Amino acid sequence: MSKHPQNFIARLGELVGSDNVLTDASDRWTYGYDNSRRHNSPDVAVFAKEHDQIVKIVLLCNAHKIPVVPRGRGTGTCGGAVPILGGLVLSLERMDQILHLDSANRYMVVEPGVTNRAVQDHAATKNFFWPPDPTSGDYCTVGGNLAFNAAGPRAVKYGTCRENILALRAVTGSGEEIRTGVYTTKGVVGYDLTRLIVGSEGTLAIITEATLKLTPQPECLRTLRAIYKDIGHATAAVVRIMSQAATPAALEFIDGKAIDMVRDYAQVDFPQDAGAMLIIEVDGFTASIDGATQAVTAAAGGDGLIDLAVADTKAEASALWAARKALSPALRKMAPNKLNEDVVVPISRIPELIDGLDAISQQYDIPIINFGHAGNGNIHVNLLYDTQNPDQNRSARPCLEAVFNLVLTLDGTLSGEHGVGTEKQDYIDMEIDPVTLDLMRRIKQQFDPKGILNPGKMFPPDNTTC
Repeated sequence: MSKHPQNFIARLGELVGSDNVLTDASDRWTYGYDNSRRHNSPDVAVFAKEHDQIVKIVLLCNAHKIPVVPRGRGTGTCGGAVPILGGLVLSLERMDQILHLDSANRYMVVEPGVTNRAVQDHAATKNFFWPPDPTSGDYCTVGGNLAFNAAGPRAVKYGTCRENILALRAVTGSGEEIRTGVYTTKGVVGYDLTRLIVGSEGTLAIITEATLKLTPQPECLRTLRAIYKDIGHATAAVVRIMSQAATPAALEFIDGKAIDMVRDYAQVDFPQDAGAMLIIEVDGFTASIDGATQAVTAAAGGDGLIDLAVADTKAEASALWAARKALSPALRKMAPNKLNEDVVVPISRIPELIDGLDAISQQYDIPIINFGHAGNGNIHVNLLYDTQNPDQNRSARPCLEAVFNLVLTLDGTLSGEHGVGTEKQDYIDMEIDPVTLDLMRRIKQQFDPKGILNPGKMFPPDNTTC
């Protein structure tokens, strides 16, 4: 049973119905984790179904100074949805309605609990799509996508959530209702609070409604796979590809170690001297797709290219993606524990990143496998280790800090799409200077004076106010 006063629990039941308030330990347990594998059970979990309920819940929690952790489906990897201080987990998964689709003005209004897949399917009925396409798209919610500014392979051409959002309806930490943004693609009246809230990980406000900017679907798509003898030649090709007019819809990268792992796991036929691979997608009009594909193919060619294949059918395209899709199960098989970081460096510095990661891997005796979104330098760095191995268990976090130091030395950033949460909060002052960090804390205080919204996240733990 929750540690909070019975009158608080009773009031929650009055606001949302007793069936939507979970107090039994076994029920609450499920809402204490996300895909980071961190866990801490909340004192109570509540399902909200409408905006007004969220306003009242936040006001009630303010009165009792109880932490509120907004939650979608828990697919995040940085611990952002874990209630590390207990309190109340506010599940938005039942606010899953698509409220309006305006095809003439290319936008869709949705509640935060609708899944990315549902948005894509509904948009497709009018020949549109919403560009953010995280790997968990079939299951993750739009609210979670916005909270962490999720992206995916298509971000290289179409941008992240911040480039594909028009307006929000939200509730601040003080229980105030706000509307931000506009229904038009241009608007400069006042501060851009919409894109401030996007990526704030539920620390500033709880999103209750989002107006998404839609993009017309391309007429056709071509998929290519290019294999190079080393990362240097692959990166040179990425620079060439991104410097010509036909911007690819996706430009994915897999390093030599990942290729070897996939070869062993999925028995995929790769050349033995394959040192890096690019998976490239080109989209556009049927009349121009051949020219765009030829331009990308020409840019992908050059020194170091071992093999280049173009898929002519959907089946062939799926086969080209097989290696990328085999990575996750292969990683699980290779080591019981994994630190999955989504760092970003300038494209031209990817070889320095990979070489530096190889040196760090040898120094700490921890395997590091790399793949990700080469077109914008967003590389997923996977540190594989075993907590039952004392040496590896001791070395994992120092190894991670060395990775982050390397990234910053290369003018990069510690996260491109996963966020900070609890996993990176100890490291953000490596990237953000004290003055800027203090300004961020003061912005947080304006939105959330009592510090009840997702406390203990993003900022170092000793700055928790709740």
